[in-house]
Amino acid sequence: MAVCEDLLLCNYRKCRVKLSGYAWVTACSHIFCDKHGSNEFSQSPAVCPACNSTLSGKLDIVRTELSPSEECKAMLLAGLRPELVLDICSRALAFWTYQVYQERLYQEYNYSKAEGHLKQMEKLYGQQMQSKDAELSSMKGEVNSLKKMLEEYKRKYSELSEKLMERNRQYQKLQGMYDAMRLRNIAVANRESAASGERAQQDQYGVFGLPVGNSTKTAVVRTPPVRTYEGDFRKPFFCTAPSEETGNPIFCSPVNEVDPHGPRSFRILRM
Repeated sequence: MAVCEDLLLCNYRKCRVKLSGYAWVTACSHIFCDKHGSNEFSQSPAVCPACNSTLSGKLDIVRTELSPSEECKAMLLAGLRPELVLDICSRALAFWTYQVYQERLYQEYNYSKAEGHLKQMEKLYGQQMQSKDAELSSMKGEVNSLKKMLEEYKRKYSELSEKLMERNRQYQKLQGMYDAMRLRNIAVANRESAASGERAQQDQYGVFGLPVGNSTKTAVVRTPPVRTYEGDFRKPFFCTAPSEETGNPIFCSPVNEVDPHGPRSFRILRM
């Protein structure tokens, strides 16, 4: 009996719970839990929530106890003739059979609905899988093409790297040659400047190591008075620059002939 009770479910569409305790039974062979039966059958006229049948009779709706006590079982059909008992039992079994049949139809309906939904989902997923496979194949083709491009770029990069290294070696070689030539030119320029400086210094000081050209007139150097041998020993004489003696070719140089204020040569000046 407990196994059979587990098979009875509330016929309310949104309920579908296993029945226990009290239940509401209708003349249209439907059964409802105590909660929904009390709510639905409190109105007048009462309407079956499962088949929308009008329940206007006195015994069209019965609230029954699903697990009666032993005393109730003993006295429920007591005193009835056997044919009445069998008729009641057959009607009860018909109700039970109808409930099982309705439950089987309901489960089959749910199964067919779920199967249709499953087929739709399989079809949808199949289309999505086909699109994803096509996209995957296209992406694989792109990956292969990108790999080829990468290999080509690697090859070009290696070639350019070798060329760059060669250019760097050539540049270093040319840089070394340029630095050597620059140092050599600097050394040559230093030697030429030193030589030109020496020639300018020699030209400036002349043969005797004295400066030539337009220079200031050398001051007359006067020596202390000395005595002469021409009779007057008391007449002193002084030394003057030879350039002041125009008639004396010994103490005159070519430069002194041009510039009377020439080098620092001197002559004797008599007082």
